[in-house]
Amino acid sequence: AGEELLTLSKLVELVHFAEAGPLDPDALADIAFIEGSITTQHDVDRIKRIRENSRYVITIGACATAGGLQALRNYVDSRNWVNTIYAQPEYIQSLTTSTAIQEHIKVDLELWGCPVNSHQVLLAIRDLLFNVSPRIDKEKVCLECKRQQHVCVMVTRGLPCMGPVTQTGCGAICPRVGRECYACFGPAENCYTDSLGHRLSGLGLLDNDILQRFRFINSHAEEFSSAAAKWNK
Repeated sequence: AGEELLTLSKLVELVHFAEAGPLDPDALADIAFIEGSITTQHDVDRIKRIRENSRYVITIGACATAGGLQALRNYVDSRNWVNTIYAQPEYIQSLTTSTAIQEHIKVDLELWGCPVNSHQVLLAIRDLLFNVSPRIDKEKVCLECKRQQHVCVMVTRGLPCMGPVTQTGCGAICPRVGRECYACFGPAENCYTDSLGHRLSGLGLLDNDILQRFRFINSHAEEFSSAAAKWNK
């Protein structure tokens, strides 16, 4: 966010922000921004304390909103991986799952993305400062491409783009340079995953390839998780 963080620091009091200096994990706060997924019992305990101490809890980024890439462990025997990789697996305290924050506590607002859009974070703070309920537009990446007059990479080049089911926020950065969207901002509203799956099949992707398109950064998001299950044949 650069300079905008300096402006923000004049409008709010930062009570716990390790990268900026203040450290007080149990401080009372009006707004708590949380990143990262729940992967240990310590995470579970800590997130409940944060909820008790905060007026608003806002999760930011794919890990906090949908478990992130590490949520791929939810589809395999992760304990077997630990036993295979580590010489002393009894010292590894990770849970067998990686889950979103909202599966453990009440979340007031989710800001998706990998990485999260800093403009959305600052906009949410501004809205709350003016006592307005923050609202994030979950329209599709395809609409952002239209606004920026990008040529559709799926129509013109046959690329397996996830834009039709992915919410914007990235500014359509991948289609802008001729690459397909890979759904880093999670599912959009009115997410027609069945239609997209059949379109990807028509482009020549095998069932497992389509499954992996949905089972990626936001694999634990309900819309993508259920879509992947249909192609897990």
